[in-house]
Amino acid sequence: MSKETVNLFFACDERYLPLFGVALSSLKAHRDPDRAYAVYVLHTDVAEKKAREMCCHFAEKGFSLTFKNVSREVEAFTDRLHTRDYYSKATYYRLLIPDLYPRMKKALYLDSDILLRGDVACLFDTDLTGKLAGAIPDGFVNRVPVLRRYVENRVGVPTDMPYFNAGVLLMNLVEMRKIGFGDLFLRLLSSVTFRVAQDQDYLNVLCRGKVSFLPEIWNYMPFEAAKEEPMLVHFNLDSKPWQKDGVLYEDEFWACADATPYGDELHARKMAYSEEDVREAAEQTQNLVATAVRESEEEAENRRIAARIAHLLKPIEGVEKERGDVRHSSPCAKKILVGRAL
Repeated sequence: MSKETVNLFFACDERYLPLFGVALSSLKAHRDPDRAYAVYVLHTDVAEKKAREMCCHFAEKGFSLTFKNVSREVEAFTDRLHTRDYYSKATYYRLLIPDLYPRMKKALYLDSDILLRGDVACLFDTDLTGKLAGAIPDGFVNRVPVLRRYVENRVGVPTDMPYFNAGVLLMNLVEMRKIGFGDLFLRLLSSVTFRVAQDQDYLNVLCRGKVSFLPEIWNYMPFEAAKEEPMLVHFNLDSKPWQKDGVLYEDEFWACADATPYGDELHARKMAYSEEDVREAAEQTQNLVATAVRESEEEAENRRIAARIAHLLKPIEGVEKERGDVRHSSPCAKKILVGRAL
């Protein structure tokens, strides 16, 4: 196996393990048998027995599965991790990857609520020279005017730049470490609270202008218009086949689910999903939009946030301008970041 190992990351709690099992099953079904795939699961509450069982079930030559408990790493700042609705704090764990694996050069993070229909190595092999990340524009946010205004006014993503969905995120770990990505995130977290898309908003701030935008077939969401042969289906928002019928690619989802030890549990979860749950999910989406509208109109607060972000990123941008390339900015930038407080 001469090609680079495909480093894949997921973050989940025990509640999402069955969905992760489906994602893993679809991943294996389309992988290159002549290539090595290393899968890492970042968590804080997965029981050791369950982790062992999953590793045994999915183990095979050229395919490794490792569970990494990050409780110690997040303990110092877990009370600052803002969540809403059905989201868990696990969504933030992807931000730890550059520092958790200091020798790794590149990583592909995937949400657990996905179905792969092609070999993810094709995505992993994308050249990220000079970029911090590779990502796909968020179809929901970029096409809903009130959400687009929110990301422009609150998050600071200008109208001529797509806002990306962080459920599929190719990370250039070398470049991230050079700018002190982990330190930047913690300082931003202490200074600014994003309530709408949480860690996704933070990522769009930190990677702004340094993202390679990838084909939408690698993060297709079933509420969008059908696309020809998507390679990755992301069951985002309320388009979830384990909750309701009529979701595109639900047959493929259930075929993968039934090939895992978690099929029965997911079928039972769907049977238990009530009309009240449907109404609650609709209310959550409405509340999300209402929050975005309210915060996009808070002009004074948005100016304050923009100033804090500019102050935080100024050392990095200054070094990048001086050197002409962010890839050469690490030692100086890190020194400046440590020596200056927001």
